Amino acid sequence: MEVIHASKKNSNKPINANKIVAWGAGIFLVVILVFNSFASVEYGHLGLYKTFGKLNDDILSPGIHMKMPFIQTVIQINTQITKVETDTSASSKDLQPVSTHVAVNYSVNKAAIFNLMNNIGGSFDTVIISPAIQEIIKEVTAKYPAEDLITKRDLVAGEVSDLLSKRLARYDLVINDINIVNFKFSDSFNQSIEAKQVAQQQALKAENDLKRIEIEAKQKISQAGAEAESLRLKRLEITPDLINLKQIEIQEKALEKWDGKLPTVTGGAMPFIDFSSLAKK
Repeated sequence: MEVIHASKKNSNKPINANKIVAWGAGIFLVVILVFNSFASVEYGHLGLYKTFGKLNDDILSPGIHMKMPFIQTVIQINTQITKVETDTSASSKDLQPVSTHVAVNYSVNKAAIFNLMNNIGGSFDTVIISPAIQEIIKEVTAKYPAEDLITKRDLVAGEVSDLLSKRLARYDLVINDINIVNFKFSDSFNQSIEAKQVAQQQALKAENDLKRIEIEAKQKISQAGAEAESLRLKRLEITPDLINLKQIEIQEKALEKWDGKLPTVTGGAMPFIDFSSLAKK
């Protein structure tokens, strides 16, 4: 009876709570280790391992990669085309103040992202690109008169793009495109440009009016010459026979209207009708 009582006493012994906590902590630690053993690189990016603050030159492509938990991290570098915009104040060749708004599309050299991140870091857009744009815009703007900046915008943008591409190539950055969004000048310069355009339009109108008057005068001269030539030819066509024929036609029309009676009152002369000519006809 004593043995049975002892076994029942042991079966009712409570489970050790410390073991449960230990198992739970172990499972949680394993989960943390597993999750920290992998890192993903997003599409449009490349990755670099960073181990205790030191970069590794192994380039990671988009996808999942293993890493040492709590020791390594993965830095992602955007390799897509990125836009940076900046405003620059400068002076033109004729000392006109010019504010320029520029948009630059750039990307990183994928094969050189280790050098880029190791030497410059992730803030290369503010550290390298924006200051370079500011300096080159001022340099190019100073070469052109203010009016040429407007009329030769494509040429100005091309020169800025060439200089900026050479400058940023030192840092493994690629210029894909550059757009000069706007040139802003002083109000007085804008008014002078407007006045000049109005004067040019008026001069063009006056020139067109003069050309029109000259053309109309030439047309009138030509028309008068044609009429004179026509009259000359008609005069050459008049012969004695033609004159006789016209006289006969007039007399015929007069006979058609005559009622056979001679006028009772005349002015001292009797109308003459050439009957012999009519008889011959």
